[in-house]
Amino acid sequence: MNGRKAPDTGPDPAGPAAAPLALRHGAGEALWFLDFLAAVKGSAAEMNGAATVIEFLGRAGSGSPLHRHLGEDEWWYVLDGAMTFWVAGQAFPVRAGAFVYGPRGLPHTFRVTSPEARFLHVTEPGGFDGFLRSLARPAPSLEIPPADVALPDLEHVRAVAADYGIEVLGPPGIPAATAARTLGDQSEETQ
Repeated sequence: MNGRKAPDTGPDPAGPAAAPLALRHGAGEALWFLDFLAAVKGSAAEMNGAATVIEFLGRAGSGSPLHRHLGEDEWWYVLDGAMTFWVAGQAFPVRAGAFVYGPRGLPHTFRVTSPEARFLHVTEPGGFDGFLRSLARPAPSLEIPPADVALPDLEHVRAVAADYGIEVLGPPGIPAATAARTLGDQSEETQ
């Protein structure tokens, strides 16, 4: 093969294969995670460890703590609404149809900037669903948690995250100085 190494294509093809998976709209394990409704569309177990796929729905102001994944790449696809993602010092204001990628090791966070936003969240390899379940509770309905539902404190989130190779670096929100500089420099949202 010209002396080049073949690309890593994930799990050993000689190992057990994942079964096909198809979910209809509204299906998937529904959880209240922080202040989001989360629907697990593809767990690490269902996807042979290759990825975890989760659909999130959040209201304006909802977001993640500033954090970084030590062993996972992460990407998001915005289905409805508008959000701002902050990855390694760059702010990306985006709306429905936009894609954002956050490589492992880079600090990042995001915030919903429209009244509501719905987005797909994928981690590769899989396993984020274990972290999600450790902090979430079953959703009694397919609705965003009420604003008065108590959220776990940041120190608890930090401790649980560490067990999953996630380092929590700060509270939710876009770092102010970077967001103001980056957003002020852009005339349009990323499409």
